[in-house]
Amino acid sequence: MDDISIGDLWDRVTGTQPDPPLWLVVLVGVVALGSVVHGPTWRIARNTVTIAHEGGHALVALLTGRKLDGIKLHSDTSGVTVSRGKPHGPGMIFTAMAGYLTPPLLGLFFALLLAGGRITLMLWFSLALLGAMLIMIRNAYGALSVIVTGAVIFAVSWLGSADVQAGFAYLAAWFLLLAATRPVIELQRMRAHRMAPSSDADQLAQLTGVPGLAWVGLFGATALLALVTGAALLVPDGVSLPDFSATPDP
Repeated sequence: MDDISIGDLWDRVTGTQPDPPLWLVVLVGVVALGSVVHGPTWRIARNTVTIAHEGGHALVALLTGRKLDGIKLHSDTSGVTVSRGKPHGPGMIFTAMAGYLTPPLLGLFFALLLAGGRITLMLWFSLALLGAMLIMIRNAYGALSVIVTGAVIFAVSWLGSADVQAGFAYLAAWFLLLAATRPVIELQRMRAHRMAPSSDADQLAQLTGVPGLAWVGLFGATALLALVTGAALLVPDGVSLPDFSATPDP
């Protein structure tokens, strides 16, 4: 690629795109909601949440000075991130916290980018995250999941029309925002039946002395707050409800 093509690519990635029509934003939001509440679809779509969850563990582990050994993603949508370092202290606490907090916060970050018209940047930022994560994947299913997800995003960002790119980007943001709450509910249900003795919440309880239920509450509150804030950002500017309070002219 010559300098001009590199410059064109840079402009394409960092430039702004117009807001999509309201009907498209609402439509993909409904599709995202349906994928969360519909059981068979959720079992497939949940892989995306697991990628974000384990990616959050991995990123925070590195940022806090822990050594990252690898990430595994499994076909039952579970995953594990292995890092080495002190078995206690802030680094371990923040690493354990990051899993359930990453999907809603990532969805909120995507909503911020889309609110600023950075549709292509949001898609390519996702590709960069997946590329970095792929390096640390340590099993075949995990590598396949990340590669397929990245291939779909690349195809949409490179070949899709403006409306297709916008619809896909908004769908991804809506999905992360809407999907973040369901794993928290599933977590507490499993804890209530003593089926998850080593869950993130229970690990945090052991590390901090704060009850596991409090950590579940933090995860849930973060997901709900991100959803409310992100939804407000995803609605295109200039959309408002009719003013019925105005007095009509005689």
